[in-house]
This record gives sequence, C-alpha cells and structure tokens, in this order.
Amino acid sequence: MKNLIKYINTNVLFKVAHLNSATIVTKIIAGILTSKAIAIFIGVEGMALIGNLRNFLSAVQSISILGFYNGVVKTIAKVKDDSKKLSETLSTAYYVCFFSTVIMAFLCYYNAQFINDLLFSANYNYAYVIQVLALALPFYALNMMSFSIMNGFSNYKMLLIINIIGQILGLLVTLLLIYEDNIDGALVAAVIAPSLIFLITLVGIINRRNLMTYIKVDHIRFKILKVFGPYAAMALVTAIAVPLISICIRNYIISEIGIKEAGYWEAMNRISDYYLMFITSIITLYVVPRFAEIKSKREFRKEVLGFYKSVMPIFGLGLLIIYLLKPYIVPLIFSEEFQPVENLFLWQLLGDFVKVLSLVIAYQFLAKKMFTHFIIIEVFLVIMLYISSVYLIDVFGVEGAVIGHFVSYLMHFGIVLLIFGTSLFGIIPDEYKE
Repeated sequence: MKNLIKYINTNVLFKVAHLNSATIVTKIIAGILTSKAIAIFIGVEGMALIGNLRNFLSAVQSISILGFYNGVVKTIAKVKDDSKKLSETLSTAYYVCFFSTVIMAFLCYYNAQFINDLLFSANYNYAYVIQVLALALPFYALNMMSFSIMNGFSNYKMLLIINIIGQILGLLVTLLLIYEDNIDGALVAAVIAPSLIFLITLVGIINRRNLMTYIKVDHIRFKILKVFGPYAAMALVTAIAVPLISICIRNYIISEIGIKEAGYWEAMNRISDYYLMFITSIITLYVVPRFAEIKSKREFRKEVLGFYKSVMPIFGLGLLIIYLLKPYIVPLIFSEEFQPVENLFLWQLLGDFVKVLSLVIAYQFLAKKMFTHFIIIEVFLVIMLYISSVYLIDVFGVEGAVIGHFVSYLMHFGIVLLIFGTSLFGIIPDEYKE
C-alpha cells in the first residue's frame, strides 16, 4: 500500500505519529496498571461495577459537550484566519457547551440516588460518587473545549504532550485512591481522573490566552450550531448508545448469571480496548483524511483493498498471538481469579477483527458526510448488539455476550458491504467520477 507508506513518511511520522504512539502506549500501560490494581485490591465484582460507571461517565461526558468536539475542530481549522468567524465559532461553542454542562451536572447531582440504583442497584450506595462526577464534569468540558481549540489550530505536539502527562497524573491518582480506599477509591478515581487533565491543559490555555478575547456573549451565532449539528448527531449516537447498551448488557448478565460473570466480561472488554487503540489510531490518522481526498470510486476501492491486504493480515496475526498467549495475558493484566476470562477470547477477537473490517469502509460515511446513513446503521448496530447478546446469554451464559458482539459486527459489515458494494466490487467505467 504505497500511498499509506508515503503518507506516513511525509505527513504523519514526522508530525504526530511518534507522539501519538507514545500517547497510545501510555494509555495502554496506564490501563493495564489500573486493571491490575482493581484485580488485586477489589476483585471481579468491583470490575463489573467500575465498568458500569465508566460507560455512564463516557455517555454523560459526551452529552455535556453535545458531541461538538469534531465539529469545533473542523470549523476552527477552516476559519482560524478569519477573526470574526473564529470569534463566532469559539463563542458559540464555549457558551452553549457551558450551559449544557451545567444542566447535566445539576441533573446528575440531584438525581444521584436514582442513577446509583440504575448503575449499581439498590444493594449499593455510591450516590456520592455520582455527585463527585457532577462536580468534576465542568472541568472535563473545559478541557475538551480547550483540546478542540488546540486541535483546530493543529497544535498536535502540545495536545499529545498534555495527553501523556494527563494519563500519568490520572494513573497516579487512581492507584493511590485504589490503595487507600479500594472500590470507593476506584469509583472516585474513575470520575475525577478525566477532569484532572484540565490542570495540565491550563498551560496550553495560558500559551494561547489571546484566544480568550475572541469568546464573547454577543458573538454567539446559532447558525454555527447548524455547522456543528451533523458532527454532533453522529458523535452523540455513538458516544451515548454504545455505553448505555453496554450497561444494559452488563446489568442483564448480573441479574441472570451473576456479578462475577459481568466482571469477566468487563475484563475482556478492557483487553479488547487496549489492542484496538493501535488499529483505530492508524484508521484515524490515515484512512479518514485519505477518504476525504478521494474523488472516485476506483480510488476508494484501491484504498480499502490496499488496507485489507497490508494492515489486516498483520492485525489478524496479532490477534492470533493474543489468543495463543491468553493463559499468560489474563494473570499478567489481572489475576488468577480472572482465569474464566480466557473462555471469552475467541469470539471477542473474531468480533474485533470483523469490526475493523467494517469500520474501514464505514469511515467513508464520515469522509463523504453521509450523516444519515451513519446514524441509521449505528442505531441498527446497537439494537442488534443488545438483542443478540441477551438471546445468546440465555443460551450460552456470559460467553453469549461476546458471541453477540461477533454476530452484531458481522451483520454491520454485511450492511456496509451492501451500501458500498458497487464501489468495491462492481464494474467502474474509467471515466466515472463521484
């Protein structure tokens, strides 16, 4: 895949890839150390509870900034040399997100007990953790808005350095709180760690403090929201639906099988997250911008098939190695108590392989701004993920959840192939241009 190699050499490697790789490695190491601490000090049951909180936190964070991140980044990149439009973009994004975050924080704080019962059941009382989440939420929102500004101005180096330092700071706080207060410490750490990065981001804000003069109440323009709208809709569908469905599946496992089995499933999801970071970073850095440049179906086919031929065999080999090493990976990341997780590897790995096959093509929806297609297919995916998982859990136990993961993405892949079938497999006249 010559274009990929050329692109990496000329655009990615010397600009952001090395720091991006460092960020990914830092995230993985931090995640593994956190998982190890949870396994040692808290155990399988705590893993399940923390999984529900993490999913809820992910959804709430996305709602608080209204899914504006990508829209703000792309808009700033376009208007950064036009002070008037830049001021309108920054002002609108900042104040609208500020009010949405405050509303979300109030809702979480004053409904903490209700949320506790949904996430942990009435058998646990972690309502105070939800209140801590509410208090930390504005700092997370400020951090993400600052990130979007730096990203929009292509300040990748500062952005990635802040991410690395933030990951290390979050890890230290998490390990300390788990050591001091076990499950309570882990839950509190989960909700405050993402907000702590704002302390580091302040350095970046100070370096660009002149941008604060662009943020004015009277420069809010609701027409800007129309620009953010499609990006926000796509981001919110994915960022809300997937975590909430995960909570529903985990709660179903808890109610029908047991909390330990839910902890095993959460552990498998964590392992999956770690290795998927590498492949998704390649897709984000290369596939999305490359697809945006492509004008013809022939080029699109060439890029997709080229990615399949060059990257997917390596990814597949990596998954095979992970599968063969599972007896060593599970105790290394967790503990001997998590040994049943080994039974979940096969279907999870197969599902993740198909997931990446599907995502590579599906990113064409984003590149070509096919927002409606993206949202409909994403909604279909989460519905099928829940239905197939619940049905298969009843048949196969907790292993049914990972089988459902595989089945759902296999159907997702099939639908994506149908939509882009002509581009990928049909006869394309030489003169045809999209």
